[in-house]
Amino acid sequence: MEPAELRRAVEAGRSVASEQGLRADEVVVVHNSDRVALRLLPCDVLARVAPAGHLAEAAFEVEVARRLAGVGAPVGVLDPRVAPQVHVRDTCAVSLWTYYEPVGPDITPAGYADVFMRHHAALRRIDVDAPHFTDRVAVALAGLDDRERSPDLSDSDRAFLHDTLGGLSAETSADGTRDQLLHGEPHPGNLLNTRGGPLFIDLATCCRGPVEFDLAHGPEEVAEHYEGADPALIHRCRALNWALFSAWRWRLDDQMPDRDHWRAEGLDRVRAALGRI
Repeated sequence: MEPAELRRAVEAGRSVASEQGLRADEVVVVHNSDRVALRLLPCDVLARVAPAGHLAEAAFEVEVARRLAGVGAPVGVLDPRVAPQVHVRDTCAVSLWTYYEPVGPDITPAGYADVFMRHHAALRRIDVDAPHFTDRVAVALAGLDDRERSPDLSDSDRAFLHDTLGGLSAETSADGTRDQLLHGEPHPGNLLNTRGGPLFIDLATCCRGPVEFDLAHGPEEVAEHYEGADPALIHRCRALNWALFSAWRWRLDDQMPDRDHWRAEGLDRVRAALGRI
């Protein structure tokens, strides 16, 4: 978020916490992108703040988290001191979560695979209306087709990403019998190592597809410890994920830090991943 947006987000998070009876004298920005995560002290709650236009997405995340907590999934949970809901303040949608202090050491590939398997088992036990991962691809393709939304992308790279996304989407979704509810973006940044063990966060990306789509977001060694995973499908999903990542970076409204670097790096990663298929 830009500085003015960030100030509004901080004030919205502080205001919502105070209205819920939680003292928020100090605010620490934990993460800042298109939405922000704020640690509020001394109540020690994590406020996730998004533009109000993302209200439906925030509400979906709260509902997924509530249901997963009910089946003992390894996920970050909402703050138990307040009702599980999204609050709208000013131009912001605010939800309040438990804050987890990160601990070491790093999660091993075997540990990552174990939490993946437990999370996927829990996801099979809940029922939510989630999109298929190919819907995410369709949105990315629409952005590539609209030159006004991605004006800096060259014609050759636009065609390359378009063909890659379309082709890999068809290949990786061919066998619908493998589909189940997924995290959607379970990369290492969305897996916290806490005193209670590894926990997945950022549940708004929940979608449907094969478990290999999730596995392709983690370190490559993780799949070796996940029983029944299809290595060839993981390679395809990894290339698809990098193509999606790259397509997002070329959007005019993308706010990822160091975007220019990741625009070039993303395309390189796509080509490298395709070379391994």
